[in-house]
This record gives sequence, C-alpha cells and structure tokens, in this order.
Amino acid sequence: MGRLSLRGVEKRYGAVQVIQGVDLDVKDGEFLVFVGPSGCGKSTMLRMIAGLEDISSGDLLIDGQRANDVRPADRGAAMVFQSYALYPHMTVAENMGFALKMAGVAKAEREAQVRRAAESLRITELLQRFPKELSGGQRQRVAIGRAIVRKPKVFLFDEPLSNLDAALRVDMRIELTRLHKELGATMIYVTHDQVEAMTMGDRIAVFHQGRIAQLGAPMDLYQKPADEFVAGFLGAPRINFVDRPDEGAEPAHRALWAALAPATAQPGARRVGLRAEHLHLRPAGEGIPAQVILAEHLGDTSILHLRVAGVAQALHAKLGAGHTHLARDAQVGLQPDAAWALPFDTQGRRIA
Repeated sequence: MGRLSLRGVEKRYGAVQVIQGVDLDVKDGEFLVFVGPSGCGKSTMLRMIAGLEDISSGDLLIDGQRANDVRPADRGAAMVFQSYALYPHMTVAENMGFALKMAGVAKAEREAQVRRAAESLRITELLQRFPKELSGGQRQRVAIGRAIVRKPKVFLFDEPLSNLDAALRVDMRIELTRLHKELGATMIYVTHDQVEAMTMGDRIAVFHQGRIAQLGAPMDLYQKPADEFVAGFLGAPRINFVDRPDEGAEPAHRALWAALAPATAQPGARRVGLRAEHLHLRPAGEGIPAQVILAEHLGDTSILHLRVAGVAQALHAKLGAGHTHLARDAQVGLQPDAAWALPFDTQGRRIA
C-alpha cells in the first residue's frame, strides 16, 4: 500500500511561511507530479513527506497513519535526489545494497534483491563498476535502484533528470514510466519541466507561492486551467493573452478581441487566453493583420512570434513545417480558433 494524505500542511522558517495549508490525497499506485517555478514550495513539500524537513503544522498520513514524528527511515518512503549521492568507493552493487546491509538483511537475500532491481533497470552488467566509471544516465539508474531495493511504499523523486542532456532525459522519462507500471508503486515526482509533468504524471499538482494552484489530469489542466498562472505555466510556447481593448484601441486589437468571441462576450471577461496551436495563419490582407517578429524553424514545426498593433504582448503561433519561408518582418494575417479561447476575470480566474 502507498496511500498518502496531507491535511492542512504548512511550513514556516521563522516568520516566513513557504507552504500554506496544503490538502492533498495521493492514490495508491499513482504517479503524481509536483510542478512549478523555482521557489514555489514543491521540493520543500517533498522533503517534508520524506522527513528531511519538519512539518510546522498539519498532518502527514501514510496508509492512514500519522507520520509527522516518524523517523525518515521508518516512513516507508525512498527518495531519489537531483545529485546522485553515490558512494565513490563502493561498486554499483554495494551502493544499491547499502541500505539493506545497514538494516541487517542477509548477504544472499541482499544480493538477490540488488540483482532483481538491476534487471528491472537494465544495469546488470554494471554491478561491479564504480560510480566514476558510469555515465550520468547510468548513475541515475543506480540511484533509482538503491531506492527500489528498499521496497518503499512511496518513491519520492526530486528533479532526478535535470543533470542529464536532452536525449537522455527523454530516455529516462520512458524508463521511469515503464518502471512505474512494472512496480505498480506510488511515485511523487518533483520537476520544473512542464514536458516531464505532462508526459509522465497520472495527475499534476501545479504549485504557486506555497499552494496548489490546481490539481488534475495533464490534459485537463492544459485545456481547462483554473487561472492565468496555470494557463501561462503549462504549454510551450507560452499561451497567448489578449486584454480587453479600451475605447481608443487600435483597430487590429479590437478585431482580434471580436474574433475571440464568444469567450470575449462572457460577463466579466477581462483577458482571453489562446494556445499557439489555435492561432492560424492567413495570407497578408486576410484576417487580423500581424507582423513576424521572429520565426523559429524547428524542422517539423515553426514557432512564429508576432506583433499585432495595440496588443501589449507578442503573440505566438505554432505551425507545421510548410511555413519555413516566413522570415522576420513578414506581413501575415491571423485567424484564431475561437472555440479554444479561455476567458479570465479581473482576479485572473478562468470563467467556466
């Protein structure tokens, strides 16, 4: 079992409150991702679950039992850090089995558990090597294996892939997702990388200023964000925001706002958000007039950064590979897919 609950959990450092009354239920066997910008409280929350930080107030329950005062080693949680934290003088097998050795597990059983974990991580051939002889990806697998052999109720990952290059991060995302399905274990994963969050999590908890701004399935958060923060944090390029034009606004700004109806017609709508993939291109002279500020041609897609007269922020459009001829300062027309427009009120909350 690996059920975990937080009830009114807070964290204070003196007069500074960094976690503000978080309530959360993590299901047995779930892969839950904590995501958010630096300083939002996601790693602090993970460390409180692990027992590496004290909980200032509130309750942590693991399988229904209050765990606030339980020693970290007795909580049934295993943590994988951003830094691999391997003992350089020990082999891979010794690193993976060290916690079992300290717990008094017999050598034969210890070796069997290490070998099973190594097989699941596909690092059996590395067991007699030392950390200095491993690549970054191999070291991270060893760190994960060290957690697996403990057979914890909950796995805790604190930005474990941030030290790897882009290709290795993709490989390790696939491996961790496979491992989760194979083990059926509860996993809580902290990252600032929205791609990791969207592709790995059963659910995502978006942290903002010590609170959970929204909790839900990845596509629910992407398509139905609770507020402007969640809408702006998830998605690359960043969601387009268009403010309600005033009476003296540029004609192009007014035309764009009108083209985003019915979202703009919602009572109280002050701002509308539209994802880059829902902003389509038309030839110059058609649709809303815009100028290309920058064209990023990425092979399979192109990202255009656009200026519409009177709109304070640059707009972004994600296009297929057929638009590679567009260059800076080109004049184009825009046609938004208004069915996907998201209206927000004066407090930044999405109007349902």
